[in-house]
Amino acid sequence: MMNILAYTMEEIKDPTNILEGQRFEFLLDIEVDEEDELYTEGGIDLRVIASKNDDAIKIANYFFIQKSDQAILEFGLEEDEEADVLAFITAHITAGE
Repeated sequence: MMNILAYTMEEIKDPTNILEGQRFEFLLDIEVDEEDELYTEGGIDLRVIASKNDDAIKIANYFFIQKSDQAILEFGLEEDEEADVLAFITAHITAGE
């Protein structure tokens, strides 16, 4: 189980206009159970790049970052966790418009 404790959201500007739609970067401060394989003593963040084309919002890329040393962790989200993250970022992207 993963809880989002805090987040930052920033729109990524494409000055070249090569990318269609909008891009957003989210940095999610997440809490995981001590029994979870993702658990680390210092905590972890989840960096998510989301894309928005017309009304469609999707996760373009994501990775976990260990807070203590900024190391990237080689883990993936489970389907239900990915759905929860997508719902979270969709709510915040649409609220920001």
